Amino acid sequence: MRALRRFTVRAALPEPLTPLSQLVMNLRWSWHPETRDLFETLDPELWDRCGGDPVRALGEVSAERLAELAKDRRFVRRLQDAVDDLDEYLATPRWYQSLGAEAPKSIAYFSAEFGITEVLPQYSGGLGILAGDHLKAASDLGVPLIGVGLLYRAGYFTQGLSADGWQLEHYPSLDPHGLPVKLLREPDGSAAVITVPLPEGRTLHAHVWRAQIGRVSLLLLDTDIEENAPAERLVTDRLYGGDEDHRLRQEMLLGIGGVRAVRTYCGLSGTPLPEVFHANEGHAGFQGIERIRELTEAHGLSFGEALQAVRAGTVFTTHTPVPAGIDRFPKALIERYFAGFGVPLHDLLVLGAEEDPAKFNMAHMGLRLGQRANGVSELHGHVSRGMFSDLWPGFDEGDVPIGSITNGVHAPTWTARELVEMGTQTSSQGDPVTVDGPVHFDGVDKIPADALWSIRRTLRSRLVEEVRRRVRETALSRGATEAEVGWTDSAFDPDVLTIGFARRVPSYKRLTLMLRDPARLKALLLDPERPIQLVIAGKSHPADDGGKKLIQQMVEFADDPEIRHRIAFLPGYDIGMARYLYWGCDVWLNNPLRPLEACGTSGMKAALNGGLNLSIRDGWWDEWFDGQNGWAIPTADGVTDADRRDEVEARAIYDLLDNQVLPRFYERDRSGVPGRWVEMVRHTLRETGPKVLATRMVRDYVQALYVPAAGSARDMAGDGYAPAREEAAWRSHLLANWQHVRVAHVEATGAGDTPEIGSTLALRAEVELPGLTPGDVEVQAAYGRVDDADGLHDVTSIPMEHEHTDGSRHWFTATVPLERTGAFGYTVRVLPHSGRMADPAELGVVSSA
Repeated sequence: MRALRRFTVRAALPEPLTPLSQLVMNLRWSWHPETRDLFETLDPELWDRCGGDPVRALGEVSAERLAELAKDRRFVRRLQDAVDDLDEYLATPRWYQSLGAEAPKSIAYFSAEFGITEVLPQYSGGLGILAGDHLKAASDLGVPLIGVGLLYRAGYFTQGLSADGWQLEHYPSLDPHGLPVKLLREPDGSAAVITVPLPEGRTLHAHVWRAQIGRVSLLLLDTDIEENAPAERLVTDRLYGGDEDHRLRQEMLLGIGGVRAVRTYCGLSGTPLPEVFHANEGHAGFQGIERIRELTEAHGLSFGEALQAVRAGTVFTTHTPVPAGIDRFPKALIERYFAGFGVPLHDLLVLGAEEDPAKFNMAHMGLRLGQRANGVSELHGHVSRGMFSDLWPGFDEGDVPIGSITNGVHAPTWTARELVEMGTQTSSQGDPVTVDGPVHFDGVDKIPADALWSIRRTLRSRLVEEVRRRVRETALSRGATEAEVGWTDSAFDPDVLTIGFARRVPSYKRLTLMLRDPARLKALLLDPERPIQLVIAGKSHPADDGGKKLIQQMVEFADDPEIRHRIAFLPGYDIGMARYLYWGCDVWLNNPLRPLEACGTSGMKAALNGGLNLSIRDGWWDEWFDGQNGWAIPTADGVTDADRRDEVEARAIYDLLDNQVLPRFYERDRSGVPGRWVEMVRHTLRETGPKVLATRMVRDYVQALYVPAAGSARDMAGDGYAPAREEAAWRSHLLANWQHVRVAHVEATGAGDTPEIGSTLALRAEVELPGLTPGDVEVQAAYGRVDDADGLHDVTSIPMEHEHTDGSRHWFTATVPLERTGAFGYTVRVLPHSGRMADPAELGVVSSA
């Protein structure tokens, strides 16, 4: 017999222990060791049994134990100290509070998933973990963020393995009342309800649950409520599940319902309404459509006028390096769902238009709705500018207005406590959270090499114990008997070089590249003098049989009795497992097909723990590999045959291990310390550590995107949105006349017959602007190195000065410095110009000589 629903019955807290509820409901405990220590004291055995989940532990601790603790004055004092510490953390002004009035009063951050803690399983992988770290770092910095997502009743899935190594998915039913979330309620105590219109006059209803992430509130929408019909109750059933119709309803709830949830929450809590809306990937794109609808209804703006106001305050982040990763819906489905929504259907469809006229592209809509957009590493920004260049025809890829902010990771969440307490994240330059400019964690220089090596062995030993436990559990779950799993007691070795590989399992991440030469890998694993051991984990999407096949191949290899003590595939990859891997692995392996890794933050987490990266130069590693913090795997970029490329790059991995990694790890001094290895660990902690911090990332977002977006949004909203109306009218007029804009003639003087470096070139251009004025445009001289096909490279652009006008003809001048030797070229181009544009390429039009 199965239960219809499940819930948790808790013992009532004695009055001296009531502050425990405050501590458990603020997820700061997920990155605050002292608070976790306090929870463990409730009942150490129960704590271990609950996997370090304070919500579950508090739900299961006995009334007798609580009564005993209520009389324990030492415990009550510790409890009050923890509460006082949390209160101080929440109330003390932090970095953001020093920025002044220009900084937005509130920012809404939308994401389809949030990885805060394994206790709140609302994430599948890197996108969610990044979003969770973004919220945590915002809390540490005092950034007034409001997170917006969905409460999935089954989360993503829990992963198991069949006897033959095939991935099995299980979807546990999650009871919100057993999670660290609170229902958003109206003043009369009733649940706040958000609605989203659906076709055929139906309505989707949702409750709003609030998780508190330090200073940041995360709103999670839940459709499994009585007000909904059975089909609508399933909208938030699971993450990334269902067909196109189901996914569209999820994304409408996230975007449209998310905006409405934010409005309701701010009204009930007194929190300032957001001035900036940040869409983390295209899933949340409909938040902009809802805000356009609000402005057309409340202020009488046209769609075009409302679009200008909404774009000004919208930031869009793309994490996708391949077109196949973008959400695209049938245009007919969008027409069906938005036919009566309240915005002109034609205008909406234009926002999601792409090459296929039958498709609606969510990333394209995100870019057209966001005045400011970014990729998540320097290389990914470059890839994104190429991938989306068709949206800006006539522009070189380098001019496409998509910047980059490299991801970061939340150090207090991912760094082993012992390393932090040793001083590996201290700096003589000051607090890296508040200091502007480069910071080095030079506190690590004071740690003796033997102490640093000793702590690395401690962390490796902890990982080995966890691997043994999980390998045993997995073997039993796959059908082994107790008599057959004794070998797991001695699996892995705390003194063997340990390599980690853990991530999602799409084909481009190449889980099985290390199996390319099985005999050579086996030799590395079993080398009697310098062995390696491999810990591997990762989930494949439930619908991706190709990814599941890769997992099966890896499991079959690792099942070999000859090597199973040296290699393991661990199912159930989540935040809890990940910590052990990042803490204990000596080397973090990453071998994607370059440049298909947008950023890849797992190697960052390893680096914070002194792990050395062995990686293809993709994502963040392309940017921050410096020759001393690990090894770069050479890439066969020019090889078009995929099989051949895999062979070349796999061989490079084996060679690096044989010739560089293993000698350095096993080369010991008289005291048993591998001096050269420890110096690489020290360098990684000192130099790479500060760069990969999520606080650095969020500061970059604040300074480069949030503050400018807030300024633009305020400008557009001034005087009853008069600037938005003016800008929309100006853009419409300019685009109607742009086809007639022409660079009629360019002449150059001053360089002589044999130009020399240090001389200058005087340019004068005649430009025809029928229907426009010189103030509507910026005329630029663009110059740089020129190739044999007259293509310009390493281009520098400077504005040309307006000289005089004769009717619709206008003359502009500029002086170009000749600063480099070799082939040199120049051109003149005309771009739209408005003080309210964030980038001259924004309108997607240009006229060149």
